[in-house]
Parts: sequence; structure tokens; C-alpha cells
Amino acid sequence: MTEVVAALDCGSNSTRVLIANAGASLRREMRITRLSQGVDASQTLTPEALERTYATLRDYRDLMDHEGVSRGLLVATSAVRDARNGEEFITHAREIVGVDAKILSGLEEATLSYAGATADLAPDERPTLIVDIGGGSTELAVVVDGVMRSFSMQLGCVRVSERALGSGIVSPDAAERTRQMVSDELDRAWAAVPDFDALAGRVRLVGLAGTVATLAQLDAGIVVYDRDVVHHRALSRATVQHWRDVLARETPAERLARPGMVAGREDVLTAGLYVLDAVMERFGIQELLSSENDILDGIVLSLLSA
Repeated sequence: MTEVVAALDCGSNSTRVLIANAGASLRREMRITRLSQGVDASQTLTPEALERTYATLRDYRDLMDHEGVSRGLLVATSAVRDARNGEEFITHAREIVGVDAKILSGLEEATLSYAGATADLAPDERPTLIVDIGGGSTELAVVVDGVMRSFSMQLGCVRVSERALGSGIVSPDAAERTRQMVSDELDRAWAAVPDFDALAGRVRLVGLAGTVATLAQLDAGIVVYDRDVVHHRALSRATVQHWRDVLARETPAERLARPGMVAGREDVLTAGLYVLDAVMERFGIQELLSSENDILDGIVLSLLSA
């Protein structure tokens, strides 16, 4: 009998699950839970954010029972890493889902995301660089001479929105604060990983997570999510800039009315696009691939190979 495993990701903006066996993905679900709400200012996960996430995890446990899951792993990332009550959260989350749970380091997060995103890519002579824009952080990862080079930037779409950009129509001052915040973090990444500078202009860029997936849906103009349309969709830097500037002039309600916008991302997507455009500029890249395979797929691969 084929073993069924589950990967659960408690991210800063969304809580997700992938249930799979060695041959197929059986269920893939996502809910916006905004676990990181207020964490940047308070360093504490709020009771409201915790309950939203716990309720979702209870539902996911029901899905796991229905699909016959035998093993699994729940991971938590930036919001929980930064919170004083992160260990309390992970303990209760483990009790709810009944599988192992851990808070990932930035390197662990990047490694699992890279494994998941690159597993089904066509061969390419260029090194593959992933940019994983989450709610609280953005991971950059690339393998150079067989060694993973990565950096976790404090530039998630929720964090940037709360600290610099705001959630509504973007003022010139807010745009400038955001550009400076992003630039400062990119400077830190380049100082920590000198290989990034040498890779400028010669990497295949693959974008993961909600910012890139929602951008792909907006670009395609699809109302109902279609994985075949979003996965490995090519997106130009001009497209990134177009949607960043269009959404910056709109209220969250106006953004939500657009075909392709995902409910729960209308207030933070613009911040993610500022991050994405700056990363593309630093690496001298004019196009990226959107990948729907990500850290969940990396976790499943690790579980099934254990």
C-alpha cells in the first residue's frame, strides 16, 4: 500500500497543506490566516492570529484523516521565528495536527523551498535561483559549485506593508520608504553572500509563494485558479512593474475586484511586487518563472525519501 504523507506550512500570511503519496498530490489547500499580524511591532503572535491558524489546522487534521495520512511534518517560518511565543505556538500546533512540527531556520526554509521548486524544472545551463516572497521574509537560494548559498531577508509582503508601504493607495513618501527598506536588506544579502554579485545576469529566476502566484493570475486574467496556467508561467520584469504601479494607485477593494486577485492578498500584494522588482533589478534579470511547487513539495520529498 502506498504511504500517504502530509506537509503543513504555517507561513506569515497563509497556512497551507499538501497531502501526497509517491505518485500524486492528493490534496493541496491554502487559507489566508495572517499569523504575522502585528508581529513586526510586538514580537508576539496575537490571540486572534493564533486562533485563525489553529482553526485551519483542525480542519487540515480532518483532511489528513480522510486521506489516510500516516506521517507528516508541520513547519513554521518567519512570523514564528520572530515571535516570543513561537515555541508555545509550535507546541499547540503539534498537538492539533498530530505530526512532528518545527520552526525552520532561514537556511532550512530555503533548502526545502529550493528542493520543491526545482524538482520538476527542465534542465538549464544557468544556475537556478529561487526567490520565495513570504509574509514575513524573502528567501533567496541558489546552488553554486554544489553548495547551497542562501539568505533570508526581512522583507515579507506583510512586514513591508506594516513597516513602510501601508495597505492602501501608495503615497510617494511610502514608496520611497519601501524602496529604501528593500534596498537596505538587499545590501545585507549581498554582503553576506558574495556569490550573488557574481551571478548577476546569468541565473534562471524562479519565483515562489503567494506574491508571484497572484501576479501570474493577474497577468493571465483568470477568475478561477488554474494550476496549469500559473505553474511555470513566464513573467517579465515589465509585467511586475506594471502591476506594482497599477495596484499602488488603487484601494484594496479596487484591487480585489480585479480578475486573478486572491482574497486576503489585496492589501499586501503591492509590497511583494516592490520586493520582487528590486530582486530582479539587483540580479539583472528581465524574466522569471512562477512555480507552484515550493516548500510543501520539498517537505513531501524529504518525508518520502526518509
